[in-house]
Amino acid sequence: MMSAEPRRSTLAMVLLALLLEAPMHPYRMQQVIKERGQDQLVNVAQRNSVYQALDRLVRDGLARAGDTTRDSGRPERTVYEITEEGSATLRRWLRAMLPAPAREFPEFPAALAFLPILDPVEVRSLLEQRAVALREKLTVGTAQGPPGLPRLFLIEDEYRAAMLRAELEWLRALIADLADGRLTWDLAMIQSTLAQFSEPSP
Repeated sequence: MMSAEPRRSTLAMVLLALLLEAPMHPYRMQQVIKERGQDQLVNVAQRNSVYQALDRLVRDGLARAGDTTRDSGRPERTVYEITEEGSATLRRWLRAMLPAPAREFPEFPAALAFLPILDPVEVRSLLEQRAVALREKLTVGTAQGPPGLPRLFLIEDEYRAAMLRAELEWLRALIADLADGRLTWDLAMIQSTLAQFSEPSP
């Protein structure tokens, strides 16, 4: 029995969007995702993740298995196509995702919450390494897309680049504060802060 609304995931959305373009077999889906740089949006390093997501889409009635194809020297491959319900669900998901910020749990803010566990000098060194990695990501990200490709098809790259620039700018300021001693801590400061702001036991 199908649920009222199939479980939404970014990978499921990407696969439905590909099937909306044309019927496709899973291997080709993985290839297209990588060719378009959409492996920055979803993790398809393991092809099995595509098969598992497709199985769920089929169970939910959003996609269905179609014909099988066989390239010379390769095993048979099942081509999948989107259903009418899949097309409608994809549009519902987009209408829900665009206006409302998602409740996400990225690693970096969690790590920032526990900076006092490490020494300020070590934190500064680690964040400098992160800044280098972000600059490299920004360089690679802005190089994607063939010349002349309309902006519409580069919007997600544009967004990622804007987020990377914003984080890099914030990170540089934080590193400068650590270097100048405007942001620092030691055990005495941590213990004093905990004593001052911890709620008293009932």
